[in-house]
Amino acid sequence: MIVEEIMVKRVVTVEMDDSLRCIRDIFEKVRFHHILVVTRNKLLRGVISDRDVLKHLSPFLGTPSEQSRDTTVLRKPAHQIMTRKPITATLQMPVTDAAHIFVHDKISCLPVTDAEGHVLGIITWRDILRACL
Repeated sequence: MIVEEIMVKRVVTVEMDDSLRCIRDIFEKVRFHHILVVTRNKLLRGVISDRDVLKHLSPFLGTPSEQSRDTTVLRKPAHQIMTRKPITATLQMPVTDAAHIFVHDKISCLPVTDAEGHVLGIITWRDILRACL
């Protein structure tokens, strides 16, 4: 089995200067855990997980204790919180190779790109488990 057979093709992306507020809002509306950061022509530049967002948000947001510094962080651009140079997969990569990458590198998603780095899809460890079942 190859990555192309199990990857998710509909990927949500943001651009380098999109705000943490925008990214947080996306995660609040959807049921996935990774957003890809791309250029205008869909070249992959980074990955942001829901955990990355939580790490940057103040626990005081939306509470009576909220201060201006808590809301200021929401203006941070994606390029300041993303994982740069993410490990990627190719369409023809065997799923077993992808599984080894997940375990060895302790990551939870692999963006799937073409030879130039354009985003084609994404695969997560859950996609691999689903394929095994």
